Formats: sequence, C-alpha cells, structure tokens
Amino acid sequence: MKLEKRWTEPEIFKCIIKNTPLVAIDLIIRNQEGKILLGLRKNRPAKGYYFVPGGRIFKNETLDEAFRNISKNEIGVELERKQAKFLGVYEHIYEDNFFGNEFGTHYIVLAHIIDIDFELELPEEQHSDYIWLSPEEILKDERVHQYTKNYFLNHINQSTP
Repeated sequence: MKLEKRWTEPEIFKCIIKNTPLVAIDLIIRNQEGKILLGLRKNRPAKGYYFVPGGRIFKNETLDEAFRNISKNEIGVELERKQAKFLGVYEHIYEDNFFGNEFGTHYIVLAHIIDIDFELELPEEQHSDYIWLSPEEILKDERVHQYTKNYFLNHINQSTP
C-alpha cells in the first residue's frame, strides 16, 4: 500500500494538530540489563525532557508499517510489531505543539515494549542525547517527562511494564 506524503504542508499539519487527536506509537525499548532507552527531546511538545522514542501514525499506514517506520526513524533499526508486547493505550495532552504555544497537542498513544539484545547507533534527529535508565530511575528522575513515567507507575514491581 502506498503511503501518503510523510510531512504535510505546515499550515495543513497545524490545522490537524489544532483540531484532531494524533495517533502515535511509543517504543519502550529495554536492553538486556532491564534498562529503558530515553532520548532528550529537541522539539515541542515535551521539548527538553527525556522521553521514550515514538512517533505518529500516518494516514493509510498500517500499524505494522508504522511500527517499522517509527523504529527506523527513532532508533535507526527497523523492528517488527510482532516482536513487541502491547502495553496499552495512553493519552498525552500538551499545552503546546510542534509550531509553538498557540494551542495544544492531543495524542492517543499505543505503547509497546520490546526487548533488544544488540547495540544501537541512535540518530539525533528528534533527540539530542540518549540515556538508559531502570524503571526505578525513570520514576525518580525530574528530567524524565511524566508521560514516560506513567508507563512505569503501575508496573514498578513487575519485571515487564
């Protein structure tokens, strides 16, 4: 299936953000030590916070295609959705948006956790820095956005979020 153009015209995308929720996939990537990958966001919303990698789903993009594309864009490796465990549906509501503070952004997020056993060469398009933290460290670190912390609030005593 042919995908729609990756980035819409700025005014159209602005209108979409202003008037509709965006559907996204977040990737909770766990290494062999049980630590979670977080990137320091360069862009709004959540700019300046550590956040799990993720991205929005584009029109006419299947969930499997979106998972592969988001993982490739966010962590440089194309992963398959069937390799991941679906964690749940989350809602992220921000006061700002990619373009500024005129209006907020509303995401419906499909969170997935995936275990990896290989090294990553991480791109710096969306994130300026990366860290690996345990779930306990995530919950205590003020640099980590609350929406990322929410993935671990009810799962702190479990081996899998």
